[in-house]
Amino acid sequence: MATASSSLDRDPETSRSRRSLRFLLGGLSRSWMFLAFFVGFFIVWEISIDLFGIPKYILPKPSEIAVKSWADADRLLYYTWITGLEAVLGYIIAILLAVPLGLAIAFSRVMRQTVYPFFVSLEMTPKIAFAPLFISWLGFGLLPKIIIVILVCFFPIVLNAILAFTSLAEELERFVRSTGAGPTRAFFKVRLPAALPQCFVGFKYAAINATVGATIAEFIGSDEGLGFYIQIVTGNMRPDLAFAGIFLLTLLGLALFGIVSVVERLAIPWHISVRRKT
Repeated sequence: MATASSSLDRDPETSRSRRSLRFLLGGLSRSWMFLAFFVGFFIVWEISIDLFGIPKYILPKPSEIAVKSWADADRLLYYTWITGLEAVLGYIIAILLAVPLGLAIAFSRVMRQTVYPFFVSLEMTPKIAFAPLFISWLGFGLLPKIIIVILVCFFPIVLNAILAFTSLAEELERFVRSTGAGPTRAFFKVRLPAALPQCFVGFKYAAINATVGATIAEFIGSDEGLGFYIQIVTGNMRPDLAFAGIFLLTLLGLALFGIVSVVERLAIPWHISVRRKT
C-alpha cells in the first residue's frame, strides 16, 4: 500500500491534479477579502445616497442599477457579447502578430535599427486619434473596432517581447553554447522559457487595454456594443443603465485578465512571480 501510494505521488498526472486543486483552493481562500471589500463598498454606496441626499439622476443606488439593468438584460447581454467579441478577437490577433514580430526584431540588427524606433514612435501616438479614420474608411461594423483593439494591444506585447528575447543572461547563453545544443533546441529549451515571464507582462497589460480599445471605438462610431449603449443611455439621462454598462465592461476586463493569469500559471509555474501567488 505504501509503495502504491508513493507511486501515485510520483505520477505526473496525479501531482498536476493536486497542484491544480491547491491552486483553486488557494484562490478561493484569497478571494474572500476581495469579495468582502466590494460587498462593503456597495453597502456604503447604497447607504450614502439617502444619507447625503444625492439625487438619483446624478448617482443612483446599486439596488436601483440592478433592478433597471435586469429590465434591460437582453440588450445588455447582447451588447456585452459584441464588445467582448471585439476585445477578444483584437487581443488574439495582436498576440499572433506581435510575438513573431518581436522575436524577429530581437534577432535582427537591421530591424532593431529601423522597425523598432518606428514602433516606439507609434506607441507614443494616442490610439484614439486613429479611430475616426478607421471608422470613416471601414464603416460602423466589427472590423474597425477590432483594428483599434489590435493597435491598443499590439505595442505593449511587441515591446515586451523584444525586451524578453534580448534579455537572456550572457552567462546562460555561453553555457548553452558549451553544451553543443543547436540553435533550435537552445531556443525552445532555454531562450523561450526565459522570455515567457516578460512576455506575459505584455500579455496582461494588453488584456487590460483590450476592452478600453473596443469601448473607445464604440464611443466614436458604432451602432451596437457597450460603449454605444453607455453613450445612448447617458444622453437620455439614465445614469442607472450607464453604470450597468460600466460594470459589465469591468467584468469583461477582469475575465480577460483572469484568463491570461491562469494561462501564465500553467505556462510558467516555475517562475518566482507565480510561485509567490500559490
